[in-house]
Amino acid sequence: QVQLVESGGGLVQAGGSLRLSCSASGSIFRINVMGWYRQAPGKQRELVAILPSSGSTNYAASVKGRFTISGESDKKTVYLAMNSLKPEDTAVYYCNMKLRRNAFSTQSDYWGQGTQVTVSS
Repeated sequence: QVQLVESGGGLVQAGGSLRLSCSASGSIFRINVMGWYRQAPGKQRELVAILPSSGSTNYAASVKGRFTISGESDKKTVYLAMNSLKPEDTAVYYCNMKLRRNAFSTQSDYWGQGTQVTVSS
């Protein structure tokens, strides 16, 4: 079974910084895309940033220039550095990996349990 575990959330004042981490465990053949999503109360889950194994990163317009996604597929780890945080960044942040468990399997989505980020004004 594949599990994704996030860490690094918390409470921070506006203008501050946080760094989220997500590590995957289990049998994984290849990670195609690593990413972060978030869901604020009463809102739908939205893309924050993605890091394809090949190709360039992509960010939501609301976080571009403030957040940086990085990762190491061979270490099954992805990070999200968040700077200049704003109260509107408050949400539960979820790690996502699109991966294949073996050479014969198709790509599947896996999600972490979520980590709360709260930005006070």
